[in-house]
Amino acid sequence: MVPAVMAAALLASRPAIFLSIILSISINLWLLRWDSLLDAVTNTILFAIIAWLIGEVCNRLVLALRAETALTKNLAVRKALLEAILKSVPVVTLDDRGMVQRVTLAAAEILGVSPEEALGRPFQDFVPEFDDVALLKAQEGGDGSALPPACWTARRPNGTSLPLTIQADILPDDISPERIVLALADQTLADTMRNRQHDLNEQLSRVWRLNSMGEMAATLAHELNQPLTAASVYLHAGQTDLAKVGLIGDSASRALDLAKAQLLRAGEIVRRMRERISTGARTFTEERAALMIADLDPIFALISRDTDVAIDIQMDEGDDRVLADRIQLQQAVANLVRNAVDAAAGRASGLVSVKGRSLAAEGYEITVEDNGAGIADDQVDRIFRPMITSKAGGMGLGLSVTRSIVESHGAALIIGRSRLGGAAFAFRLSRVPELETT
Repeated sequence: MVPAVMAAALLASRPAIFLSIILSISINLWLLRWDSLLDAVTNTILFAIIAWLIGEVCNRLVLALRAETALTKNLAVRKALLEAILKSVPVVTLDDRGMVQRVTLAAAEILGVSPEEALGRPFQDFVPEFDDVALLKAQEGGDGSALPPACWTARRPNGTSLPLTIQADILPDDISPERIVLALADQTLADTMRNRQHDLNEQLSRVWRLNSMGEMAATLAHELNQPLTAASVYLHAGQTDLAKVGLIGDSASRALDLAKAQLLRAGEIVRRMRERISTGARTFTEERAALMIADLDPIFALISRDTDVAIDIQMDEGDDRVLADRIQLQQAVANLVRNAVDAAAGRASGLVSVKGRSLAAEGYEITVEDNGAGIADDQVDRIFRPMITSKAGGMGLGLSVTRSIVESHGAALIIGRSRLGGAAFAFRLSRVPELETT
């Protein structure tokens, strides 16, 4: 009856084992003939003890098998989880010679190769400047401690490169052949975010400075009006005194006329600035483009004399009627000419050309060009940003203000390559009827 007890132990719990032992004893007592009662009792006790021990062993075996099955299943789950984690984590293992022993798919993608192509190759094939400290420490005998992370540059087989942060861990000596574990981290996105943050900080700084300059401009527009008016009065008084001198004072009187005209223009600029700051409005009137530029001749003459750069003005006077803010447009053209002169200055024959031509119904085009070095393609978008300048002592506002003035006239400031070899700035003013009907 021992097989019956074993079957109960393997298939059921302890109560079933106990029940099988009782049934087995009952069957034995019923089927067998005993010489004496003592013999029957002795055999019954021995059978019960042996059967219980066999049942307990079988029961423990069943429990062990169940535990093994659960452990196997748990290990399989953990293995699957670990493999899933490793697929998404860029990890490389090396031997003590620096040869790649294991590489995850994520690490292979960072290095720009397949896992099979990376195996057995020196890690320095992918990161040439990789520090040998980890290798030396591994060769001396790893103590399980980690080296601090460091930044390197990975070189991919296709010629591209990317920044990496590498965390190295040394494995114990009894683990072979893998001795070093490297955790890779692509820093491209982090570098991009840092650069973006730097750009945002610069933009915030420029906005703060522009706001400060706006407040300063409002204050100056208010405070400068009175001294400019006073200076004009004094010049007029000087002209009156020079008129009493006669012909001797005519030359000085003409110079005073020019100075007074520029003071009046400065006062008009201040007045327009105050109006724009307070109301944001502009005053457009019908103007002759050629005459507006002709008013700037004295200023251009002084600039040309001081910089030794020739300024050639060719304005088409045939059909140059436009609707514009005279002072603001003159300021825009003057800014463009000053920038062109700065670009052409220092050359053997510096030249700046100001041209105006009628485009019939398309409007009137004004172009300012020079024979300087021109503008690099990667700088075209930057030159219009306020507070950005390449000039010593410059504020980086000239082109920004100029574009703002041009756009307020419904035009666009276009940058191109000049036929003279330098840069060319052009914009088109609409005809008077077109502006009046819009």
